[in-house]
Amino acid sequence: RPKRRGMRARPALTPPGVRNRLERDFTALEPDSKWVTDITEIKTGEGKLYLCVVLDLFDHRVVGWSMHHRQDRQMVIRAVQTAVWQRQGDEPVILHSDRGSQFRSGDYQTY
Repeated sequence: RPKRRGMRARPALTPPGVRNRLERDFTALEPDSKWVTDITEIKTGEGKLYLCVVLDLFDHRVVGWSMHHRQDRQMVIRAVQTAVWQRQGDEPVILHSDRGSQFRSGDYQTY
C-alpha cells in the first residue's frame, strides 16, 4: 500500500456576510480590540492533540484556549468562550481566523 501524503489545504470559502476586517493590520492600539485565533496539532506519545488559542494582538497575550483530541467546532467555541469570559470591558472586539472549516461552521458563526 502506498504511503499516504498529508492533507492539502483547500482555499477557504468566505461565508456570506463575512469579510476580512483586519485587512492584514495585525497591530492593536488597546487591549481586547483585536483577537486572532488558530488551531495547532501537537503530537504526543499517545496520539495527536489539537490546541485552539485566542491571542490579543495588543500584547500577544493568550486570552482563551481549548484542547481536544479532535479538532472540531466545539473546541473552537470553547476557546472563544474562555476569552470572552475573561474580558474586562464590553466594547466590540474583532476576532480574526484563517476561515478553516471549524471557524466557518454554523455553530461558530451563530456564537
